[in-house]
Amino acid sequence: MSSLRPLLAFSFLLILYTDIVAAASSSSSKFRSGSATVHNPKLPPPSLSSSKRFEGSSNLVNLRYHMGPVLSSSPINIYLIWYGKWALPEQNLIKDFLLSFSVAAAAPSPSVAEWWRTVTLYNDQTGANVSRSIIIAGEYSDLRYSLGTQLTRLSIQQVIASAVRSAPLPVDHRNGIYLILTSGDVIVQDFCRAVCGFHYFTFPSMVGYTLPYAWVGNSGQQCPEVCAYPFAIPGYMGGGGPAALSPPNGDIGVDGMISVIGHELAELSSNPLVNAWYAGEDPTAPTEIGDLCEGLYGSGGGGGYIGAVMKDGEGRSFNLNGGNGRRFLVQWLWSPVLKACTGPNALD
Repeated sequence: MSSLRPLLAFSFLLILYTDIVAAASSSSSKFRSGSATVHNPKLPPPSLSSSKRFEGSSNLVNLRYHMGPVLSSSPINIYLIWYGKWALPEQNLIKDFLLSFSVAAAAPSPSVAEWWRTVTLYNDQTGANVSRSIIIAGEYSDLRYSLGTQLTRLSIQQVIASAVRSAPLPVDHRNGIYLILTSGDVIVQDFCRAVCGFHYFTFPSMVGYTLPYAWVGNSGQQCPEVCAYPFAIPGYMGGGGPAALSPPNGDIGVDGMISVIGHELAELSSNPLVNAWYAGEDPTAPTEIGDLCEGLYGSGGGGGYIGAVMKDGEGRSFNLNGGNGRRFLVQWLWSPVLKACTGPNALD
């Protein structure tokens, strides 16, 4: 449900890392995307990466369907709420990512649209699958910080209420999801400490309607080493672990947001009312399809290693191609078919 890089859990394995091995070099020579090649910032010992097809695969993971709806109506309408001050290039980067979800974006493989296909494997009790089509149906900017620069989880819902009551955004029960993005100077409850983003649904007492929504914050000024990893590295990982990767679009904060946005939208679509697809017995703290694969971006990932990703001619790391020539680094997702974490950039 919430997205937070599992850095502390991985730190004890960092001392086990070795330099790139010959097997990784062999894989690099086989997989190329235009001018980009696969690279491995650090590769763990074979004992940590060879026992599973993909890290995260396990017979112990009991992801179950709990009879609730998924977002199957097509298209999924995303209503963007920009809270705070956003530069136009930042907004364009995020919108290019969102517009890359649909097949019509026609980006080369491995693409964002191919990544989203894993989400569309999830269905409801009627057999309807999560929609493949996603559009940006509306935008609203709160430039005045109408609720201040410190927000709680409940005040996030008040931001949505303001957007729908003043009519810049419609109330869309059937196809709509509301994505609230806070600028780097906005402090949100639990941000950087426990979450990088979260999703839920609005309370009728707060908004007047039950609407699925997600929130993601820009961590560039507050905690890039937590919420924009691996583009920034915590101090305790220095010296023995992998170096920070160069963000594909040159913006640590927003490039870091991209993966969190993908994480939350994947979970929001497969578990919009927190009664559809998740593992665990507590619906108030479900383990969802993004949570199971957090921190994994390529083949061989695990133990603090993100996996094999690509690097362009300028040394910027990515694993997905998007529209308008964009490239992104986005975490993998749990596949209900493979019973494992996967992505379209998989080498095996």
